[in-house]
Amino acid sequence: MKLQSPRGQLDPTVIPRYAGFATYGRLPRLEDVDAARIAVLGVPFDSAVTYRPGARFGPAHVREASRLLKPYNADLDIFPFAATQVVDAGDVACTPFDIGAAITAIEYRADELAAAGLRTAVIGGDHTCALPMLRALHRRHGPITVLHFDAHLDTWDSYFGAAYTHGTPFRRAAEEGLIDREGSLHIGIRGSLYSATDLIDDSALGFARITCPQIEADGIRAALERMHARLGGRPIYVSIDIDVLDPAHAPGTGTPEIGGLTSRELLLFLRELTGYRIVGADVVEVSPAYDHAQLTGIAAANLVYELVCLMAATEPAVAA
Repeated sequence: MKLQSPRGQLDPTVIPRYAGFATYGRLPRLEDVDAARIAVLGVPFDSAVTYRPGARFGPAHVREASRLLKPYNADLDIFPFAATQVVDAGDVACTPFDIGAAITAIEYRADELAAAGLRTAVIGGDHTCALPMLRALHRRHGPITVLHFDAHLDTWDSYFGAAYTHGTPFRRAAEEGLIDREGSLHIGIRGSLYSATDLIDDSALGFARITCPQIEADGIRAALERMHARLGGRPIYVSIDIDVLDPAHAPGTGTPEIGGLTSRELLLFLRELTGYRIVGADVVEVSPAYDHAQLTGIAAANLVYELVCLMAATEPAVAA
């Protein structure tokens, strides 16, 4: 009896979705294949959060929710797990007691996967992980266009004197010269700020913004056109904080903000990225303790799936 597809995803008509190991999408582990092109990597780290903790349990929660995923994406017309070898690369062993050491561990693992020729989609964990991912990618691609979906800017300077937190990764990345300041973009920004200068500082760091109030006023099509106008032919890192979604769609997160995107709107943004050169991605800040009926976990699992599909669509065709 055949239990797997040609590239290792368990067949749900043979092994029920609720059975078997909970790898992402019930895919094979990295160590179980001879070669791979796309890796899903867990980063169970949340020691740099500033409000509600719990995102360290996000990778396991999202993997469990990913049992529902099917092999064909009709909207993008792709069988991502058949088009190329996608694997679950396990978790980074992050210490919860030392933010700097955890960042170093994430960067080291990202470097290992990149050196092996894999593009990586991260499941967080808190948003701190974006900085080490960008460091690793910058070494291979130069300045990276950051397409950042979030309720919050994450370009603040520090919290309680700490320079490395989930609210500061993109300021540090800009200061280190990791990002492309002509193409980087926040989408979904909303809510209260610390000061009017937050927006001035954010612009000076190289980010443009499409806010939720702008999307409401001008419509989703205008927002999509603005996104295309901002992005170019540069390598893109897509970073999704799950709190970009309204709490009605994703309650299980650490810093929820009302007035967010719907899950359908976020899918529209992602599916417009077909053909873009996505070199890495993350979906972060899923905090299972605040989730209800797996709403947030299911949303995150499907967002990772869309990102993997976008990456798989630009991989060279390989025979099964």
